[in-house]
Amino acid sequence: MMTTMMPSSNDISQLHAAQARLQAGTRRHFFSRCSMGLGSIALASMMAEQQAKAAPSPQDPLAPQRPHGAPRAKNVIYLFMAGGPSQLELFDYKPRLQELNGQPIPQSFIEGKRFAFMNSSHGVKLLGARREFKQHGQSGAWVSDLLPHTASVADDLCFVKSCATELFNHAPAKLFMNTGSGQFGRPSMGAWVTYGLGSESRDLPGFVVLQSGPRGPRGGAVNWASGFLPTTYQGVPLRGTGEPILNLTTPGGVSSASQRKTIDAIRDLNLSRLVETGDAEIQTRINSYEMAYRMQTSAPDLIDISGESKATLDMYGVDPSQPSFARNCLLARRLVERGTRFVQLYHTNWDSHGGPGETLEDDFPPRCREIDQGCAALIRDLKSRGLLEDTLVIWGGEFGRTPMGENRDKTGRNHHIDAFTMWFAGGGVKAGHTFGKSDELGFNAVEDRAHVHDLHATILHLLGIDHKKLTFRFQGRDFRLTDVHGKLLRGMLA
Repeated sequence: MMTTMMPSSNDISQLHAAQARLQAGTRRHFFSRCSMGLGSIALASMMAEQQAKAAPSPQDPLAPQRPHGAPRAKNVIYLFMAGGPSQLELFDYKPRLQELNGQPIPQSFIEGKRFAFMNSSHGVKLLGARREFKQHGQSGAWVSDLLPHTASVADDLCFVKSCATELFNHAPAKLFMNTGSGQFGRPSMGAWVTYGLGSESRDLPGFVVLQSGPRGPRGGAVNWASGFLPTTYQGVPLRGTGEPILNLTTPGGVSSASQRKTIDAIRDLNLSRLVETGDAEIQTRINSYEMAYRMQTSAPDLIDISGESKATLDMYGVDPSQPSFARNCLLARRLVERGTRFVQLYHTNWDSHGGPGETLEDDFPPRCREIDQGCAALIRDLKSRGLLEDTLVIWGGEFGRTPMGENRDKTGRNHHIDAFTMWFAGGGVKAGHTFGKSDELGFNAVEDRAHVHDLHATILHLLGIDHKKLTFRFQGRDFRLTDVHGKLLRGMLA
């Protein structure tokens, strides 16, 4: 979906005049310009009637679609930790790495390996985690003292400790995790999901993006873009406070009736062009204007959390006057309640090389505190409202961190693509379960390797989508999220 600025009062008279000219055109002139025939004219008329009623129609690209199979989840909330959080400080407890802290790396672990930005043969040594780990819940999941709130919901989580990717620079690795390719131009997972399933919401986008942290993720909007899919499926960034989307508010001096007439005029002009060309982007434009019109009411209502109980706000740790990751978690729950199909939260600054602003001692703990309470509250809140069984929650970054330290001012770890941890909850995954395993030092996935393509295939499966059948023809061939790869990770499915 494109975010659309509402027309200004100066444009309205011109739009109405254009509509009048369109309606004044002769019947013969209209037929002569229509290259798609009488069926398309009837189709356009039906579309106009349906859209005027703001009701789903077969022509609405975001209308709910039937999945390939029985879905375990209906919605996705993806908590993306941009920068690559260290699994070795959080979830992947390695007693042997602790014992060998400061020792040279055994060559058997790194034979033939290359690491980003460092030469493993030049004085680089193993680095044990400087955190206290404990087992939690009946599942006995290992979680460090940096995430006490997350530890309290360990029995609701499925930890995947054998994740693997292919790209070690931030921007392409984020692209790969989000789109299945490190190259620009591919649709994001949220775009594929809304393309395949549509959305249950009529008044909010099907794919929404919320951001927190001092800056956006590297790569920016390409991480939630629609690529070669129609732009109606791209992620729509919403601001957590203030005006949800800039320029969405009705211009001063424009009445509701006048604005509705303006939207109708734009729709009629676009429908005329759609009949002539059959261009899917024109249908996107029509839907975008209609959605923007409806969101003038629905979006402010979404971000107005004044109706939430004090107990709920306290559980999330939300200050209603301040934007935060925790507030975005609460908004994510409110979005899936309203039928939004795919919600993605980006929280930045997880890079931990050991340089200024990137140390494991001083900078990593605050990142953990910023997200810990909100993540746990989201799981509890969804569960208490009966939403967790239909909502797949995903937590993770674009890659993990090396078992050795870096030679920088303070303690840090390098990018690591061969073994890192993500967790999943709800939506058909095994609760209180650990899937996959890395070796005793954390260099390699040695059991149930979970490549990015496998994760994507499994996520789509949980939504009732066969990853091999969800395709889009572009430039002469069929594309899919998993390209020509991907296998189901059945061991993490309930």
